[in-house]
Amino acid sequence: MAIAHLDVVSLPVGDQERARDFYVDVLGFDLIRQNAMGPAAQWIQVGPKGGQTSITLVTWFDSMPAGSLQGLVLHADDLDAEVAALVDKGVDVPGGVQEAEWGRFAVFTDPDGNRLVLRGPSSRG
Repeated sequence: MAIAHLDVVSLPVGDQERARDFYVDVLGFDLIRQNAMGPAAQWIQVGPKGGQTSITLVTWFDSMPAGSLQGLVLHADDLDAEVAALVDKGVDVPGGVQEAEWGRFAVFTDPDGNRLVLRGPSSRG
């Protein structure tokens, strides 16, 4: 088997358009695709600019209620600048930038309560 990379991660949300606006307008992701899926759902796919992996904002999995994803890790080369930009856009980043053996990080949630971790390189040599 030769799996090359993650393609799409399903992220459970309550309101797809509100979530789309957060990921595109606040996090700066690209809107990759938005198509109708029957009368009550849409396929909305977003992703970091230039990234291989994208996210689809889902409402149709009973086993994945909105806000149930915890610990999706995103990467930022300049963590301090990205956290400052998030705070400027009204995102609560409790604890601010923190440091661990594996790197520097900040934790915040999307409008549905999905917990996201923004990770940057460690400041340790």
